[in-house]
Amino acid sequence: MDNKVKSNRRILYLLKILLEKTDDAHSISIKKIEEELKTYDISVERKTLYKDIHFLNDFGVDIIMENSGRDRLYHIGERDFELPELKLLVDLVQSSKFITEKKSNTLI
Repeated sequence: MDNKVKSNRRILYLLKILLEKTDDAHSISIKKIEEELKTYDISVERKTLYKDIHFLNDFGVDIIMENSGRDRLYHIGERDFELPELKLLVDLVQSSKFITEKKSNTLI
């Protein structure tokens, strides 16, 4: 696999990890991100991760960095939908009288 493909995969998996494992109450360290990336067979240096996080921030992903002693912790800030908003949307779809049950299940 060439370096460009590896780089693209790494950045996508980094975003996936941040979206799935972090929120305002749960942050993740660079060391933990490295461990998570290894589960996808991706090895990376810390400097590269810092650049990737900066790249995602420039792209518009709201990644918040906090200092915790000597460590930097990261989490996703603003998301398209927060959990309470998603629950509300699911309730609305389920209670709708003009959406069939099959279509409702597909949407959810």
